[in-house]
Amino acid sequence: MTTYIITFVVFLLVIVAMAVGYIFQRKSVSGSCGGLDGIGIAKECDCPEPCDARKKREARALREQEWKKSQII
Repeated sequence: MTTYIITFVVFLLVIVAMAVGYIFQRKSVSGSCGGLDGIGIAKECDCPEPCDARKKREARALREQEWKKSQII
């Protein structure tokens, strides 16, 4: 049981130290490697044009946006 308590206290101290560091430095948490952009991939799938499902979603969102714009009330 003491092992669990010691482990919990250590984790708690690490979390508190990270929180204090964040509060004083005011930096947002960021990755160290830059993600996919770091290796030259601009988007997730790196394809020349979006897939059919994405085209449908974008068309539906555009229709909804136009519909909301044309509403009177």
